[in-house]
Amino acid sequence: MFSIHYCYQVLEVFPGASWEEINQAYRDLLFIWHPDRIPRDNYRLQQKAEAKLKELNQAREILRSYTCTGQGGGEKGKYHQTRQRTETRKTKGDYSGRDLQRVDLRERDFSGRNFSYANLRYADLSDAFLPKTNFHRADLRGAKLFRTNLLQADLSYANLQETNLIGADLSGANLVYADLRGARIGYGNKIMVKLTGANLTGAQLPPPLLRS
Repeated sequence: MFSIHYCYQVLEVFPGASWEEINQAYRDLLFIWHPDRIPRDNYRLQQKAEAKLKELNQAREILRSYTCTGQGGGEKGKYHQTRQRTETRKTKGDYSGRDLQRVDLRERDFSGRNFSYANLRYADLSDAFLPKTNFHRADLRGAKLFRTNLLQADLSYANLQETNLIGADLSGANLVYADLRGARIGYGNKIMVKLTGANLTGAQLPPPLLRS
């Protein structure tokens, strides 16, 4: 049987996630991995998708039991139910102040979520969907933001040093006093990050942007 920690990894959610978050993650991954989305003539991928689907279902059922009813109704289960009720009272998608260092968040949809003051050092957010997301004073040093959609995101006072921003869309983003020193924004003299309408007041910029 899968461990609880492994189930969280399979469904790509953080430990202690609410049942609503677990269910949403399951639906997102089901959409990606459902065998009906794989060409019938690709036997290898069909087999992989079926194995992934089985793994997702098992992980979801284990976390459903653990999150909603507890393990055998013991004290651990009661504690988790109490924590569950507390989490549901919080604002949905509130990751403010969390330690997410080096976490793999590729291709996830966190639009409109709150990551203010979060530790996202060296996290992988490549191809993530993050429009109107709050990263106020978040630490994103060394994070991978390759082709990330950050349309109208709040990155004010954020640490973006040494981030990979190649292909990222920062149109309309709030970058007031953000630190972008050492950030990768293109190749050679070619700038490959979209900053249309972004607020760069007081921001510390990499040399290519200073010259443009």
